[in-house]
Amino acid sequence: MRRTTSAGAVVLALLASLLVLVQPASAAVGLHVSGTRILEANGSNFIMRGVSHPHVWFQNQTQSFADIKSFGTNTVRVVLGSGQRWGPSTDVANVISLCKQNRLICVLEVHDTTGYGEDSAAATLDQAATYWISQANALRGQESYIVINIGNEPFGNNEQVNATWATATSNAIGRLRAAGLDHMIMVDAPAWGQDWQNIMRNNATTVFNSDPDRNTVFSIHMYAVYSTADSIITYLDAFRTAGLALVIGEFGDVFPGGDPDEDTMMSQAQSRGIGYIGWSWSGNSDGALDMTLNFNPANLTAWGQRILNGTNGIRQTSREATVYGGGGGNDTQAPTTPGTPTTSGVTSSGVTLSWAASTDNVGVTGYEIYRATGASGGTFALVGTSTGTTFTNTGLSAATTYRYNVRARDAVPNYSASSGTVSVTTQSGGGGGTGACRVNYSGSNWGGGNGFTGSVTITNTGTAAVNGWTLAFAFPAGQRISLPGWGATWAQASGSANVTATNLEYNGNLAPGAGTSIGFNGTFSGTNTAPTSFTLNGSACTTG
Repeated sequence: MRRTTSAGAVVLALLASLLVLVQPASAAVGLHVSGTRILEANGSNFIMRGVSHPHVWFQNQTQSFADIKSFGTNTVRVVLGSGQRWGPSTDVANVISLCKQNRLICVLEVHDTTGYGEDSAAATLDQAATYWISQANALRGQESYIVINIGNEPFGNNEQVNATWATATSNAIGRLRAAGLDHMIMVDAPAWGQDWQNIMRNNATTVFNSDPDRNTVFSIHMYAVYSTADSIITYLDAFRTAGLALVIGEFGDVFPGGDPDEDTMMSQAQSRGIGYIGWSWSGNSDGALDMTLNFNPANLTAWGQRILNGTNGIRQTSREATVYGGGGGNDTQAPTTPGTPTTSGVTSSGVTLSWAASTDNVGVTGYEIYRATGASGGTFALVGTSTGTTFTNTGLSAATTYRYNVRARDAVPNYSASSGTVSVTTQSGGGGGTGACRVNYSGSNWGGGNGFTGSVTITNTGTAAVNGWTLAFAFPAGQRISLPGWGATWAQASGSANVTATNLEYNGNLAPGAGTSIGFNGTFSGTNTAPTSFTLNGSACTTG
């Protein structure tokens, strides 16, 4: 993690020229890079889907390794101390054991280097290298299981000091290699990890070629500087053009000074086959980037839900390393496209879909069902999954047109193209609502000013599951939502009092008695009067 940084003007230009990469001097052992890819010792692709864990500050939270794994995570980035600010961490062997027990690839990082050149307490990369060499006995022989992340965000925003990044990084790599540490090495960018001056981007080839093992992966931390799709894509493109391996070594969904575009980061990582590691499991001083509250995996934050359970998130895209027996290997063949769905059992609130099965060279593991509202336009959103070729979607609004398509996935996962689209209109329902939902709403005004935080809990009080929902209400006193909110896709047209909130992937299915909490920040003038009438999928809900 870092402190708040000043992004400045971000100018991301194409690389003017790149040196031809030198071939490795000797075959790498264990995890190693090959062009833009990370490979295991057996040659299988490995794409990191990871979570950072603040071990050095919470050494008693060893259960977190198992909890992180429970979401399908294949990598954990473990915060250690080299002794200049925290630690020194002398339990490296035990940390590696915890990673291996929980079938996790272990990225070990020294955090003391954070912000060197701007933070007077920060350690140098040379001091970090000394620490790693002191832990060599615990590290040797673990090349298939661990990655050495030499130093976290090793330079701040001091331009004169940042200019030494390439030399300092190359020297640290050289010291580790001279000590017989042949592990894959991960190096962080300067400028608090965000490289807004493109120092790492422009010098990465030189650093890579300085590694005698040619086994270095570069790590970019994407926060406030990367608030647009263009800034993210341009940076990732530069490393692909250079033929260098890159991971998004830290990122989040909120950050002071800018709003990171985590959706583009995750979708681009998935489509390009590059790794990402989110910050962080729990324990942040401000809590904004905690994935769990108090290290409790049953109490996920909005950020935790997004990265662990959301579209292109860890549960959906992670594949366990083959060194632990994970499947997939080098399978890059996607399933065939499933058939266009047909509909049956159409009621005022539900429909059943069926489609012809896909085939795959290894095997189809499931299907994802996507839905858009209306006869045209709108965005298709994931509303459910199925291991077979049928799916029933309930909780729909009466007399409303919906469109559906499906896609198949295998174990890697490789995804098929989307099927053709079927359109269906639900039956008229007679109006008035069923009362099979309850909404609790509260608006908490901020101290001073005209801001407030709205908190909403939706509970399914009916006897049937709700698969996909849209909550609707109207503000009575001219309040405005400050998008994007959390826990749902919020919408409020300009000049309108009407508000809608549509489920995200992780909370679209509400079993009888189940609920979900969502919220937003907003503004008001005068009195912040709470709305009193809510509908869920067009049916009126009780309140309180």
